[in-house]
Amino acid sequence: VQLQASGGGLVQAGGSLRLSCAASGDTFSAYGLGWFRQAPGKEREFVVAVRPTGGRTYYADSVKGRFAVSRDNAKNTVYLQMNSLKSEATAVYYCAAGRPILSTVDLIRGYTYWGQGTQVTVSS
Repeated sequence: VQLQASGGGLVQAGGSLRLSCAASGDTFSAYGLGWFRQAPGKEREFVVAVRPTGGRTYYADSVKGRFAVSRDNAKNTVYLQMNSLKSEATAVYYCAAGRPILSTVDLIRGYTYWGQGTQVTVSS
């Protein structure tokens, strides 16, 4: 599976961005999808995840109520809508695909395929 993330950019605090991740190369609907982010000098951390059918989603506590993940299996694309952005959201955002079990849905090792990342910068 090849993943291509896009939609990053510069936004003011309180603003919104929508990231997209387009997949190719395999049966998109068979994979769970996740978004992770990595800020400068920090480890990559979990943001959100969505099950293959889109019926279950998981969020990091830090983004609950402000971020929303969705997927369109017909378009082989997963989206991350980010609202009320804070400066601490500044990071490179990565989309990932895999077959994580429940205990690994928020872990890097739960995912096999990774996109190249897209930079999100939130100015305060």
